[in-house]
Amino acid sequence: MMTISADPAAGLDVTQCVSFYFSAHQDDWQLFMNPSAFRNVLDGNTKCVFIHMTAGDAGLGTSSGGRKHPLYLAREHGAESAIRFMADSDDRPPVEKVASAMKFNDHPIYRVSYRDTVAYFLRVPDGSPAGTGYADTGYQSLKRLADGQIDTLSAIDGTTSYRGWKDLVATLRAIIDFERGPAPSVPLNVPEPDSTINPNDHADHFMTAKAALDATEGLTGARRLLYYVGYASAEHPENLGGQDRDMKCAVYAVTLAGVSALDHPTAWQHYDQTFVGRTYCRIEENGGHSDGPGG
Repeated sequence: MMTISADPAAGLDVTQCVSFYFSAHQDDWQLFMNPSAFRNVLDGNTKCVFIHMTAGDAGLGTSSGGRKHPLYLAREHGAESAIRFMADSDDRPPVEKVASAMKFNDHPIYRVSYRDTVAYFLRVPDGSPAGTGYADTGYQSLKRLADGQIDTLSAIDGTTSYRGWKDLVATLRAIIDFERGPAPSVPLNVPEPDSTINPNDHADHFMTAKAALDATEGLTGARRLLYYVGYASAEHPENLGGQDRDMKCAVYAVTLAGVSALDHPTAWQHYDQTFVGRTYCRIEENGGHSDGPGG
C-alpha cells in the first residue's frame, strides 16, 4: 500500500481523501473539471488520481502525423506538465517523478506519481466524437466495446488488450482499490452521463463516465459523485471569475505548453473563449442528488 503525506519529507500519513478524476482525453479534466482539480491537489489531506482512458490520438495511433513525436505522447506530456504545475504551487521545489508500467488485472498500464498525485494512461484508441473509431486504429472505441460490437480493445502502443467491457471495468476497479487504500473519503469526478444535461458530448466522454460508474459500483465508504458537463458547458453563461478562472486558465495554458514542447499545434484561442470561464458540476451524495456549484 502506498503512503501519501502532505509533505514527502514529513513521513506522516495524513491522507483522508483520495479524489479520482476520470478523463477520456488528456486535456478533459483541465477543460471541464477545474478549478476543482487544482484545489484538490493543493489540499494536503487529499491524494489526486487522474485516470486518462484513451490515447487521445485522433486516429493516428502511434504515428507522429508528420511531427517529431506521436500525438498521444505530446498530449500525455501536456497532462503531466499540468499536474506537476499544480503540485509544485505555493513555492514547493520540484521533485523527481516516478514513472513505470504497473500491472492491474493482468494489464500493464503506464503510471506516473508525483508528490500527492498519480496519473494513469490506458492508451486505448480515441473513439472519435460519434464513438465509431478510426480506420487506422481498426475502428476500435470504448463505445463499440461497451455495445458488444467488438470483442477486444487494444492499447495503441501494443502493451495490452482488454477482453470485453467487463475486463476493462475490472481493471479500473483494481486501480481504484490500489490507490484508495484505507482512505475513508473517495470523491469520483466523472463526465456528466445524462445526455439531457450534457447533450452532444463526445462519445468517449460518455463511455468514460460509464466505465467509472461501473467500476465503482458497490464501492464501500463515502463515495461522492461529481458529474461535469463537457462540450455543452459552452452553451451556458460564464460562471468562473477571479481566482477560479485564473487557476483554470493557468493549468490549461501549461497543458498546451506541454503539447507544444513535443511539436504539436494547440488551439488556445478557441478553448480559452469557449471553456475556460465555465465549469458546470452536479453532485450526488449517498445515492441522493443535489445541484453542485460551478467549479
